Amino acid sequence: MSDLPVPPAEALAHSQKLTALIRGDIALNGGWIPFARYMELALYAPGLGYYSAGVRKLGREGDFITAPELTPLYGQTLARQAAEVLESGLDQILEIGAGSGALAAALLAELERMDRLPRHYCILEVSPDLRERERDLLALKLPHLVERVIWLNRLPTQYQGLIIGNEVLDAMPAHMVRAGGSGLEEAGVALNDGIFAWAWRPAGTELLTAAATLRLPEGYQTEIQLVARGFVRTLAQSMARGVILLIDYGFPAHEYYHAERSEGTLMCHYRHRAHADPFFLPGLQDITSHIDFSAVARVGEEAELELLGYTGQAQFLINCGITGILLRTPPEDAAAYLPQAAAAQQLLSPSEMGELFKVIAFGKEHAAPLMGFASGDRRASL
Repeated sequence: MSDLPVPPAEALAHSQKLTALIRGDIALNGGWIPFARYMELALYAPGLGYYSAGVRKLGREGDFITAPELTPLYGQTLARQAAEVLESGLDQILEIGAGSGALAAALLAELERMDRLPRHYCILEVSPDLRERERDLLALKLPHLVERVIWLNRLPTQYQGLIIGNEVLDAMPAHMVRAGGSGLEEAGVALNDGIFAWAWRPAGTELLTAAATLRLPEGYQTEIQLVARGFVRTLAQSMARGVILLIDYGFPAHEYYHAERSEGTLMCHYRHRAHADPFFLPGLQDITSHIDFSAVARVGEEAELELLGYTGQAQFLINCGITGILLRTPPEDAAAYLPQAAAAQQLLSPSEMGELFKVIAFGKEHAAPLMGFASGDRRASL
């Protein structure tokens, strides 16, 4: 893609190694793999995938910026909700995929200010590179709290506490489907003269079941996040008591499968530029899809979780008191206040992150209401 930056030679060589690995996987599987398998390898192949290798991914030097990197206001506000959950008799937090560690740092600093520190702050991180960055950032910003932080290789069993997943579900491999003239088809990846190419096959039983109620018109293409749904089931199985808070971009089903999204929501991010070609420089770009929150809610409830709330990010942050936290910086101190106000605007604006991002919460043996959904709860839209 000529309009995207050219990577340095070392990065290009890295991508070529991953490309060769994926080609080998296609050959071993008869010349075709599901797109979800391609996405899994492109993002998570050991030592080569986008999230498994040592390429800087987050922040202004990477490919995209998440809310915690944008401003500590995000984590400070989320800490209000965390404190409320901790006050119900729980004493630990588990963050899934902590990225650069910015959210953990802001949460812990604010919880310390509120005198509500958890006994343990656990981080489940699959990327060795990101785990190292998280350790370095927390050691730099909160050296006296590092002993409370525990890195995990797998989900605990019988967990009691708060689980937070910020932009986790969108990075899980998604299956791509389309409504064909003779039934549902699944997108796969094949080779055309050694180049990755789309190839469609009749969808299997699991995808047929997942799409049975969608009534997609012929030619409609979309994603079905079987992996993300399975992950929610796994979270439910691992939890004995507590709250699960998931923040991501997406829609309820009636908006997700709207006519205007007839080509799906798949998106790639490379050097702060968004495009739609997942075959561009494998291993050097992020690949994501938006989340069908209706499906996430249904799976959670089927797994015996209670749906505690669903709303837009802006409403959630306002309910948790972001405006009051912003005003801790005096507006008269323009040099300090104006950048924070601009970041808050980006978090809250309907045209930026405020409406595209949603927050959904589940509980297990936790019936208390959550402040983040005190106003503007949209569970009925799911």
